[in-house]
Amino acid sequence: MSLKTFLAILGVVAVVSLAASAVVFAFAYRRLKKIRIPKGSDFWTTLRAVPLGLVVALDLLDLGLESFSAPLEWLILNRLGLQSLRNVATFEALIPFTGPIPTLTISWIAARVFKLGKEIDPNVIEAEEVAPGRYEVKLPK
Repeated sequence: MSLKTFLAILGVVAVVSLAASAVVFAFAYRRLKKIRIPKGSDFWTTLRAVPLGLVVALDLLDLGLESFSAPLEWLILNRLGLQSLRNVATFEALIPFTGPIPTLTISWIAARVFKLGKEIDPNVIEAEEVAPGRYEVKLPK
C-alpha cells in the first residue's frame, strides 16, 4: 500500500467519523438539555447521568480530529455544564494516538455495569440560597 492510499483512507475515516459525530450529537442534544446534574458531581456520577449518544459522539470526534478535538470537546461540554466530564474528556483527547480507542464509551459502560458514582434522582428539586437560611427553587432552563 502506497503512502498516498494510506493517507486517503485516513482522510475518509476522519470525514466519516466527523459526520457521524455530528449526527449522533444532534440526536443526543435533546436529551442532554433535560439532564440536571448537581454541582460538584464527580466524573463517574456525571458519566452515569449522560446518554450513551454523547460519549459516542465525543469518541467519534476524537477519532476524526485526534488531538485537535480537545478544544471542541472543552467547548461542547462546558456549554452543557458537564465540567467533570469536560476535564477528563479533554485530557484524554490531548493524548496522541488514543483516537481509535473509544475510552469514554468504555468508561460509560463501566460506570453502568459496576455502578460507579452516584445515581442521580430526577425527582429531586434543586434550590439555591438567596439569603441566609432562605432558598428558592432553581427553575430548569
